[in-house]
Amino acid sequence: MSMTPKAATYALYALAVILLGALAGAFCWVFFFLMDNGIELLWDALPSAIAPGAWWWPLPMCLVGGLAVGLFRKRWPGQPREMNEVMTEVKATGRYEYRTVFVGFSGALLPLLFGASIGPEAGLTGVIAGACTWVGDRLKFLGREFRELASVGIAAVAGAMFSAPLYGLAVPVFGDGEARESMADAKVLIPKPAKIAVYIVAIASALAAMMGLGALFGGMGGLPRFTDLNAGTREWLLLAPLALAGAVVGWTSHAAGALARACARAMGERPVAKALVAGAILGTAGCLLPYTMFAGETQAVQLEIAWTEIGAAALIATALVKPFILQFCLNLGWRGGKFFPMVFSGIALGYGLASLTGADPVFCLCVCTAGALGAMMRQPLMAALLLFLCFPAQGVIAMLAAAVVGSLIPVPKAWLPETPHAAAAAAASETPGKPAPRN
Repeated sequence: MSMTPKAATYALYALAVILLGALAGAFCWVFFFLMDNGIELLWDALPSAIAPGAWWWPLPMCLVGGLAVGLFRKRWPGQPREMNEVMTEVKATGRYEYRTVFVGFSGALLPLLFGASIGPEAGLTGVIAGACTWVGDRLKFLGREFRELASVGIAAVAGAMFSAPLYGLAVPVFGDGEARESMADAKVLIPKPAKIAVYIVAIASALAAMMGLGALFGGMGGLPRFTDLNAGTREWLLLAPLALAGAVVGWTSHAAGALARACARAMGERPVAKALVAGAILGTAGCLLPYTMFAGETQAVQLEIAWTEIGAAALIATALVKPFILQFCLNLGWRGGKFFPMVFSGIALGYGLASLTGADPVFCLCVCTAGALGAMMRQPLMAALLLFLCFPAQGVIAMLAAAVVGSLIPVPKAWLPETPHAAAAAAASETPGKPAPRN
């Protein structure tokens, strides 16, 4: 029995969603694979051959990285686009420009190789949204559903990148916290129940591809996993203080962002000089507090083994300094994401406070991290969904409570960044054909 044209269209759409989800997962795996192997070469093999045990290695490496990042930004201003900018454009237009997606991919990978305290969200979301738009443009004659493939791609890449399927499902439906202003203006072409089903299929396909490649070739990325949470009376009595401590880290991120943006404005349009300053700050901090460097997913695993030997003071200092390093990287040209470093800051703080109080460490991690993300994102449910698979299920109530506490901490409006609409417009106006700024 032959298919009706409508059934054939639905079947083709389902196939496109599955394939694009798998593509998103594969791109995530490739990105993490290149990042992990590049970091191993530059930060393990190279110093072992040139200067074994050199505590000062981060400073020259980060200065070289600053030069490379600055030259990249001078050649390709506005790349890579940040996750909230990509989401804002997709929500506003239903598509994402794909001519420069591989430039964005390279630009997102470059600073991470040189130890930047930023996440991989920039570049990955742009590549997948652009690829989905490309496919949608060629299949749009089949129906309006194909014009929403970019949004499907964002769901898939967010779920795979963080290994957080619930967060991936929520991001394109509710927004990521900074892009939520654009939700009211989004054009709805597919009913929400059907759209959610499509997102679930795409996310499942992305995770399957990423896990399959990881099983075959090693490496997968994603947020760390913690188990064995044991919460007794002492832990629950510490819930509020731990959540407030985590909120301080999130609040610090806003203060650091305001300071970093002021420094960026004072330096003007000098991309190479700004990136070098960020490299100097990053490298200096890395010499003194090594865990303030890098995105944090691998370092979180290392802390799980070494936290008892590091000491509470160093762990808490790392948690408070890392948001400053993150914001100076982001605002001085080392473009990327903020979720991985902020999760790591919460984890470092949790271990530090577990060392001081004797409370269950996983409970402390769970609460401190949720409090930090709640204060940064201002969306407690989204913060809890992002962390849902990081911690055991019995920590969900504690995470939600801590995220709510963090979101209630007031932040001065002057500390908040410009709206996603303005940021997206500014980035879009920076085209490769525009004359390069002077240093």
